[in-house]
Amino acid sequence: MRKACELVGGFLLFQGLIGIVHELIGWFRLMAMIRLLPFLDGYELYTSIGLAVVGFLVVAVAEESGKSPSGPLIPDADRARPE
Repeated sequence: MRKACELVGGFLLFQGLIGIVHELIGWFRLMAMIRLLPFLDGYELYTSIGLAVVGFLVVAVAEESGKSPSGPLIPDADRARPE
């Protein structure tokens, strides 16, 4: 599940960055899929920025969910109980 989230997040981040570059510079015309959606006409830059942010957040959450929980490690936890 984590790999799938990283893949989807990476794709969203990539599309967002490509859309930003396309709107500002004009490059990557064929790779920017945002421009193909007619209902976003005039809002391509804002949509690309939002897509890049959402993609970054998905990747960050996927990375964080794969880590072990933080907290103090208690060696010999059986001895820590009062008797």
